[in-house]
Amino acid sequence: MNQQIATLFTIFIYVLIAAVIGRSLMSWFPVSRDNPLARFLYQVTEPLLAPVRNVLPRTGMLDLSAMVVIILLYVMLAVVDRAANS
Repeated sequence: MNQQIATLFTIFIYVLIAAVIGRSLMSWFPVSRDNPLARFLYQVTEPLLAPVRNVLPRTGMLDLSAMVVIILLYVMLAVVDRAANS
């Protein structure tokens, strides 16, 4: 794999990880859905979180989908790194 492409994928995955963490942190505080940052984070992360949320069993008020998505994104980082170095 081309090193520049691997670097682009790596940056993109890190941005997604930051977006998921940002959305998780914003869920702890009363932030209006009309807030542009909250709306942006919701639009970016919901396609990742919704399928995982549908598969995971309900755990009451605790939403583990963000943690699962972050783990999957780190696995993708390892795959991209291995493909770039082979």
